[in-house]
Amino acid sequence: MDLGNHSVILEFILLGMSADPHVQALLFVLFLGIYIMTLMGNLLMLLVVRADSHLHTPMYFFLSHLSFLDVCLSSATVPRLLANLLSQRKTISVGSCLAQVFFLCESGGTEACLVSVMAYDRYVAICHPLLYGQMMSNQLCKGLVWGSWGLGFLDAFINILLAMNLDFCGDDSIPHYSCELPSLFPLSCSDVSTNLIILFCSSILHGIGTCFLIVYSYILIVSTILSISSSSGRSKAFSTCSSHLIVVLLFFGSAILRYLMPISGSPLELIFSVQYSVVTPLINPSSIA
Repeated sequence: MDLGNHSVILEFILLGMSADPHVQALLFVLFLGIYIMTLMGNLLMLLVVRADSHLHTPMYFFLSHLSFLDVCLSSATVPRLLANLLSQRKTISVGSCLAQVFFLCESGGTEACLVSVMAYDRYVAICHPLLYGQMMSNQLCKGLVWGSWGLGFLDAFINILLAMNLDFCGDDSIPHYSCELPSLFPLSCSDVSTNLIILFCSSILHGIGTCFLIVYSYILIVSTILSISSSSGRSKAFSTCSSHLIVVLLFFGSAILRYLMPISGSPLELIFSVQYSVVTPLINPSSIA
């Protein structure tokens, strides 16, 4: 493409959440605390599941992978956010920016698939308890987990491969605290129509598709729970699913809105990103265990 008089951008400026130094200091303390608790909670979950042989079950097998993904998802954004809150020069190279996009898409996409797998696991446990061991075999569990990783990688690889062919020129400011594909497209002087179509299709198939599977699984679960004659049994079954479902809906709702809503630089975009990439990894271990 002929760039004319435009100079090619080699690095971006992450504008972050606020330009006020006092607000930045408060945000640094807040996000540092969240990040430390996220690491401690998820790493502790990994250690407990690995150490206790009684937890070597399909549910905790999935949960250990989810905890690892939460560490990856949070680490893809929060360290850069913390560094920028302390730095006067809030720049990131184009290569580092695209790398952050890839790891964010890979970990987020894999988590979406894995959470749908966990919803299926709960469906089998509640709706077919006598067949649980047979239906959730060790081979199937491993296949579902590695399939989730594979789909997440494929989604991230396709989108980042197209993004690597873009030329960036003109404005170099990203009104965000991290690099995300929707924020990069307005900065490109290349034709991004193909990128937008692929991102839209992958968001529909990868995000809404897995969300549909989760909702469908929980419809069957609720239907089974309501058929339980014992009120204590219904309460116990609901308690094991309600907190998980709330966190899942928050994760999917914020992620889908972030990637499908028109790019406007609105504060809502920051809120949605914080919700799915910072807050959800913090509360997942306690809500899904």
